[in-house]
Amino acid sequence: MSKVAIAENKLTLTRDGKPFFYLADTVWSVFSNAEESEWLEYLRYRKAQGFNALQISVLPVLHDASDTYTGSYPYELAEDGTWDFYRINDAFFDRAERMVRAAFDMGFVPALVVLWNTYVPGAWANKQVTGYSMPKETVEMYTEYVVRRFAPYDPIYFISGDTKFETDEINEYFMIAMKKLKSLRPDALTALHPVGNFHELPETFLSSEHLDLYIYQSGHNLQDQHMTYSLAESFRSKPVRRPVINSEPCYEGHGHGGRYGRFDAFDLRKAFWSSVLAGANAGFAYGAHGVWSWHREGAGFTSEGWSKVPFHWLTALRFQGAWDVGYAKSLLETHGLQELEPRNDLLLTPYPDIRVAVSADLRKIAIYAPYSNRIQVALDLTGYAGQAIALKDRSAMPTDVSSVDGGSEIAMLQANSDALYLFTR
Repeated sequence: MSKVAIAENKLTLTRDGKPFFYLADTVWSVFSNAEESEWLEYLRYRKAQGFNALQISVLPVLHDASDTYTGSYPYELAEDGTWDFYRINDAFFDRAERMVRAAFDMGFVPALVVLWNTYVPGAWANKQVTGYSMPKETVEMYTEYVVRRFAPYDPIYFISGDTKFETDEINEYFMIAMKKLKSLRPDALTALHPVGNFHELPETFLSSEHLDLYIYQSGHNLQDQHMTYSLAESFRSKPVRRPVINSEPCYEGHGHGGRYGRFDAFDLRKAFWSSVLAGANAGFAYGAHGVWSWHREGAGFTSEGWSKVPFHWLTALRFQGAWDVGYAKSLLETHGLQELEPRNDLLLTPYPDIRVAVSADLRKIAIYAPYSNRIQVALDLTGYAGQAIALKDRSAMPTDVSSVDGGSEIAMLQANSDALYLFTR
């Protein structure tokens, strides 16, 4: 199976010459926290759900973690017990490579974070977990080691992890890694994974020939869930066209960002369609609270106040939302929705959470409504064949369309569910 590439339109992806919609699950901590036997069970389950990519941090995520660390460290230890960043521990990477090989053999695309910001001096997470600053002169050596280890499995590389790009010195770390990676694997796809609600990439990265994808984090704040589509719009409007992916929406089961309550399957369906129909149509990443950190019941967790205690990884693995986003990917591919352009300027109903996308010739229209409501659009839907899918239970229902001044009105769907409306002619 060939590696993932950028399509001619510079907005979507291909694999083996066919359209490829990146649907990833998030398992940042699997190299350091999962047993290999558990990993195989996990892979079989996610494969059955339609996932085709996995997001993993090469180095352990230390500032935001479950206390389930297992195995060795990625570096040999110095006499004082700290990591010696000049001496890589091959045993850690032997194990990581076996895990990536197992995923690759099952058809998954690895998406590997090269340098989580924990390891960059002065970065926000580095200040939270002291003693893990990677010397700048070791970044090239480390990057080359990572690339040579994992190149046979054709990964996508996220150069940064959860970064704010605070200073030029911090940004230099990521640029060193990106340039070195591209010198070794010029055809590998690269991206920068930022913090939540962030889209203002430094110009050095925005204009760099070494950056291939835009990815964003719409995040885990309940009040900021509109970022699923507003960040898609922001990246879609950048002067350099690149495919856009929402690589970190709210995790299912995660707390509401320091508030009481947790995100559920509905929130993940809403994040998927709100992102994809707003321009992030190259892909989407799911996350389950307990899987990404590989949590076990009773284990400690560093971020309870913000995130709430994770579920046991096996419990989180079976959350409904993973099935729902797998179904969403199937709908997207079956109906050819990846080619649609965001057109919320056609929405007359004053609720921007309703998203509209259309084909260039207007022969295909998709509308996502998170709640049942009358919908008015500045389009004449006369002559279109229409259907609605109530996504909560996947019921297909007819649409009732009438003409109004300036366009058409779609009657309220008689289902208390979010829905996808499809019109073709």
